[in-house]
Amino acid sequence: MEPALDMKAVILAAGCATRLRPYSDDTPKTLLPVAGVPILRRTITSLLRVGFDQFVIGTGYLEHMVKDAVASWFPGLDVTYVSNPDFRSTNNAYSLLLAREAVADDAFILLDGDVVFDLPVLEELVERGPDCLAVRSVGEIGLEEVKVTADIEDRVLAIGKHVPVRSAMGESVGIEWFSAPTSKRLFTALHQRVTEQGLVNEYYEAAFQQIVDEGVTLYGVDIGTKYAAEIDTVEDLRSAEARMAQRPAFDTRVQGLRLAV
Repeated sequence: MEPALDMKAVILAAGCATRLRPYSDDTPKTLLPVAGVPILRRTITSLLRVGFDQFVIGTGYLEHMVKDAVASWFPGLDVTYVSNPDFRSTNNAYSLLLAREAVADDAFILLDGDVVFDLPVLEELVERGPDCLAVRSVGEIGLEEVKVTADIEDRVLAIGKHVPVRSAMGESVGIEWFSAPTSKRLFTALHQRVTEQGLVNEYYEAAFQQIVDEGVTLYGVDIGTKYAAEIDTVEDLRSAEARMAQRPAFDTRVQGLRLAV
């Protein structure tokens, strides 16, 4: 299944990543290399390969470095930057709401800017269709991870760090695909929570939970043994480096785009 022509990708990369110091002292987390390839370059390349070609990138910390890097890797890329000047005192729900005008309630795929993943993870979501999120059921699931419970048909019932490990389908890895109607519902919920209720330091999963409670159907897609990991700590970075270093070198070329050497 190919994405519709108006599909967009939203990548949130505003945070200052204090838990990754000293690596993040002078480099945005999304530009940190894993097996020689910056996280953001790997992400955009993979999205282009499955058909997404319109990008909205939420920036904040050292945003000029993100813009310069993307311009050098992907000349002519259709990209809109949405700056969060309050990135030190807000969370990803706030950053996502700032992207509302750029997305205009269109269908879009949402990714955290710090996720390292196998291309087949995206391919599986595209095959499944919109209104789904990637869930890792294999491996250890920590108490602090965002977890998902679902019914027997994989419809999401609950999502968040509060979900008990014993009842979880798995860990949400930070990749979600929303249809246009669900996008509209999601941004309405974000506006209610962030703007009207002042919940500026909330994770966006709280808005996911709200729309699920209001009747929106989201499906958990179990990615099985496919690799996907958020890079929050130095330990996470080293683990991803070790994992990806065992793979063939990642090819950053994308057919039809003129890429920097």
